Amino acid sequence: MARGQVIAALDIGTGSIKILAAQIKKRTQELEILGLVQTPSFGLRRGVVINPEETSKAIESALEEFHNLTGQKIDSVYTNIGGNHIFTTISKGVVAVSRADQKISPEDIDRVLQAAQTFSLPSNKEIIEVVPREFVVDGEKGIKEPLGLQGIRLEAEISALCGFAPYIKNLTNAVLNAGLEIDDLIVSPLASAKSVLKPRQRELGVCLIDIGAGTTGMAIFDEGSLIHTTIFPVGSGHITNDIAIGLKTDIDTAEKIKLDFGSCPVREKRKKGRSSHQKKRERIELIEGEPLTFSQKTLNEIIEARISEIFELVNKELKKVSRQGKLPAGVVLTGGGAKLPKVSDLARRELKLSCQIGYPQGILGLEEDPSLAVVSGLILRSVDSEEKKLHSIGGGIGSRIKRIFRIFIP
Repeated sequence: MARGQVIAALDIGTGSIKILAAQIKKRTQELEILGLVQTPSFGLRRGVVINPEETSKAIESALEEFHNLTGQKIDSVYTNIGGNHIFTTISKGVVAVSRADQKISPEDIDRVLQAAQTFSLPSNKEIIEVVPREFVVDGEKGIKEPLGLQGIRLEAEISALCGFAPYIKNLTNAVLNAGLEIDDLIVSPLASAKSVLKPRQRELGVCLIDIGAGTTGMAIFDEGSLIHTTIFPVGSGHITNDIAIGLKTDIDTAEKIKLDFGSCPVREKRKKGRSSHQKKRERIELIEGEPLTFSQKTLNEIIEARISEIFELVNKELKKVSRQGKLPAGVVLTGGGAKLPKVSDLARRELKLSCQIGYPQGILGLEEDPSLAVVSGLILRSVDSEEKKLHSIGGGIGSRIKRIFRIFIP
C-alpha cells in the first residue's frame, strides 16, 4: 500500500452501519484512522439485506455524516457480507508445473487455485471468497507456501465460502446505488478474525465467535489455516427482544436495561436461603408511565438463556470438525455482544475452553472496542490486498470485484 493512500471500509450490520477510513503515516509507516462513524442500519434482517433501497439510503446517510466529520469523500470501499446463507465447501485442484526447471511459479499457483474452484454449485449459489487450506507438491502434504519449490505436480485444497446469489446481489446493489464502488467483498467472521486473532492463535487452534446484533459469526483456525466457518441467525439483538418480552417493556427500554444492568453470571451451586444478589432489584425511569422495577436475577437469567443457546450452536459446529474442547488457543469472543459482563466466564463453562475478549489490533488511534472488529478487519484486509495483489486470494477476487458487481446495477 502506498504511503498516504486512503482506504475505506464499510461494515453493514443488522443494527448499525460503520464507516472507517485510514492511511499509512509517511514517517512512521503506521496505519492511522482518518475517521469513524456509526449510524443506524435499515433494510436488513439477521445480517441479510432484504430491502436494498432502505439499506442504500442508510449507507448514504453514513457517508454524509463521515464527510461532515472529516471532509473526506469516499469513492470505493472494502465491505462485508453476513447472514446464515453463507456456507463453506472444501474443494481440491491439481495442475502440472509449467516451467522447464520445474520450479513452481505464481502462474502455477493461480492455475491450481482456479482449478480448485471448478466444482458444481446450484444456479442460485455463488463463490464469495476462497481461502487456501494447504498445497501438495508431488504428494508432499501440508505446504503453506509452494512458490519456488521444485516439483512436477501441484495440488491445492481450498475452503470456498459461498452464498445465496440473490442476497449477494441485494447487498452489492445497496452499496453501488449509494454511489460507491466495491474493492472487495469479505465474509464477516474472516474480517473479524483478521483484526483480533494473532498468528500464534491461528497456528495452535482457535475459535473466533463474533456476536453481532442479528447474527453470530464463527471461524475455526488450526495450523494457521481456516478449517470451518458459519454464521448463526441469532445475536445480541435477540437478547434485547427477550428482555422486552420478559420484562414487558418497549424495545428501547429493553436495550438500555441490557447495556446498563445486563450480565452473564455463571451460577454456582445454590445455598440455603436467598442471596443478596437474588434479592437485588433495579429501577429505571421511563419517559412515559410508571418507573420500571425488575429483578436483577430475572434479567440475568434471560440473558444467560440466549447466550447459552449461542454457545450450544457453537459446540455443535465444533463437534462437526472434531474440535469440541480441543483447541489449545481456546475461544476469542468479539463483536458488540462480547461487551456483556462475564460473557467470557459463561463461554468457558459452556464450551469447556479457555476464553478471552478480542479487541481490534494494528490501527493507530482506534479505541479498544470489540464491536469494531469487522470494520477494522476490513481495513487490514485491504492493506494485505494492496500489498499482495499478485498472490493474495482476497486480492485475486478483489481484482475482478468492481467489474463483476457493476453488472448487478439495474
